[in-house]
Amino acid sequence: MFENELQTRCAICGTGCLLGLVFVLAHLPLLLLIVPVAVLFLGLVADPEETHAVWYGMLSMLGIFDLSVLTDAERLNYAEKRHYFWFGEVAMASVLADLFAVPVGIFLAGRAEMTLAFIGAAVLFLPLFVFLPKLIQRAMKADVDAVIETFGKNEQVKKVFWTMFVSMAGLVLARVLDPVTAQQVVGVITGMGG
Repeated sequence: MFENELQTRCAICGTGCLLGLVFVLAHLPLLLLIVPVAVLFLGLVADPEETHAVWYGMLSMLGIFDLSVLTDAERLNYAEKRHYFWFGEVAMASVLADLFAVPVGIFLAGRAEMTLAFIGAAVLFLPLFVFLPKLIQRAMKADVDAVIETFGKNEQVKKVFWTMFVSMAGLVLARVLDPVTAQQVVGVITGMGG
């Protein structure tokens, strides 16, 4: 996979363009266009080995990355690119958690105020972000210890978790103390007002 550098770059840039088109056609908040722009940027500037490390991190989070297929030279090379590997893990954990949290947020938005729906979805996102990948890896019988031995423990998951936790605690506090401000913040985040 990804042997041809030009094809790899074209595939990543095409994914970014397609994702951006989907976001625009779905009338999603313009703030979300940061994601396809980041994908497009990565396709243009990222080294193919860095792209491989991100891809392996995503596969590791799904429990389908087999470290034994890498040669010793590749292991050393990708171990030096551990931040990209961790980025892939965090991105895939976020996608997995969003698969459940976003539909719940949409469901709650039809039945409750937007601020409460957003907070409910975010509160569901946090445990899923941490525990769903672990459940998948355990179900797939992935050799997590070998991956941790090669790449180290992913500290980025803790940083993302605590950032989201503190943000949600602040939003809940704003909701209790000043509901109007909390509604404005959620409106700006979701692109539904300001």
